[in-house]
Amino acid sequence: MLNPIRLPGKQDSQGFNYPGAIHNQRINFAAPKIRVLVADDHALVRGGIRALIERLPELQIVAEASDGPEALRLIGQHQPDVALIKTPLSRLNGVEVVVQVRMEWPRVHVIVLSAHADVNFLRQAQSCGAAGYLTMNDSASELELAIKTVAFGKTHISSSVTDPLVNFVRCGAGDGPKKALTPRQREVLAQLSLGGSDQAISQQLGISKRTVRYHLQNIYSKLGITHRSEAIVWAVRAGLGE
Repeated sequence: MLNPIRLPGKQDSQGFNYPGAIHNQRINFAAPKIRVLVADDHALVRGGIRALIERLPELQIVAEASDGPEALRLIGQHQPDVALIKTPLSRLNGVEVVVQVRMEWPRVHVIVLSAHADVNFLRQAQSCGAAGYLTMNDSASELELAIKTVAFGKTHISSSVTDPLVNFVRCGAGDGPKKALTPRQREVLAQLSLGGSDQAISQQLGISKRTVRYHLQNIYSKLGITHRSEAIVWAVRAGLGE
């Protein structure tokens, strides 16, 4: 005869648990780690990033890739929460990797790691579906923040790109202070900073896509910008999506 299993909690005189015995016991479950894949041509760079991430208890490196095809293969195999992709990347450009990842594994959030702070390249990366943009000059703390931010479905853009742009917008590029945004325009910007398409924004706010586009044009005019990615940058740095 098997010995009865004794569980923590209230017990009767024989030492056996009765129904509801462990309801008042607090059980601690460790939060799942954010799983990260790193893709870079250079072993030293990958090693440096791995060393930084391994010091953070909330993050975990699940794979490393040295070129584009290997990155795609490993992303398909491991399905990481976040893929940190350096561009340019051997055999397949980093932006091409972003496009394929968004098509094949839309739940994988991609951060593009670039050698330079380039607004035009930022536009290209975002238009392809990148959730984050970092440069090689960014700090370890910004890398950590970017990974955690995009893992929860938000956008993170390197401060080395956004700070000059936001300062430009705030100063009005010499044309006086920017005009105040309306509450509705701020709502549209907030949804935009979370990666919302025109369709998603219209559904979230209960307005038509045509009205969304109308608000975006007015936002561009007021902020002195011309592109969707610049509006996202401004919204992220202004904290509208928080």
